[in-house]
Amino acid sequence: MARIGNLRYRPARRLVQLYAGLALYGISMALMIRSGLGLDPWDVFHQGLARQTHLSFGTVTIAVGALVLLLWIPLRQRPGLGTVSNVVVIGLVVDATLAVLPPGEGLPLRATLLVVGIVANGAATGLYLGAGLGPGPRDGLMTGFTARRPRYSVRLVRTVIEVTVLSLGWLLGGTVGLGTVAYALAIGPLAQLFIPIFAVPARPADEPTGEPAVPCAPRPAGEAA
Repeated sequence: MARIGNLRYRPARRLVQLYAGLALYGISMALMIRSGLGLDPWDVFHQGLARQTHLSFGTVTIAVGALVLLLWIPLRQRPGLGTVSNVVVIGLVVDATLAVLPPGEGLPLRATLLVVGIVANGAATGLYLGAGLGPGPRDGLMTGFTARRPRYSVRLVRTVIEVTVLSLGWLLGGTVGLGTVAYALAIGPLAQLFIPIFAVPARPADEPTGEPAVPCAPRPAGEAA
């Protein structure tokens, strides 16, 4: 995992790509919310909590991200700059977007918002993971657990986590629908498409850096979220 401050190689590109990806991720979440056709499992949970607590969607997203990040401590995971930024930036952007984006009216517009939101989410995943500055807190929870408990597959751990948060979110009043299914089916292939496109190339082996050459972009474990 990339460490905080590990920006010796192509820092400008990686920072721009990181924050562009996080901003696009927040916008994509707002598009799916305004479609009213269903959200991805974690956002069903966020929306359910927001409805029960009367906090904004973005505030809940930040709070949940921070709590999940605390779970990294027993897993001995080290957050990257991208991890910490993920917790804050996405929540701020989704609230700002929701403030100016009205709900979709009519099924064609709502379906368009959903499709654009899902595709944008896949591109955003490729951008921020491709910057190689650390995964999001939820992805790190999954990969950290499988690293400590290798007998469990990434697929199994991810499925258990997402089914759990989806169920809790639905019980709390989050929106589950066609968009939830569409996201589950599409995000894996979209992440697989976009991550290689946006991955920062590995540092050349003959470039003097004072440290071993390593790939800047992490390999996707199963699929990204």
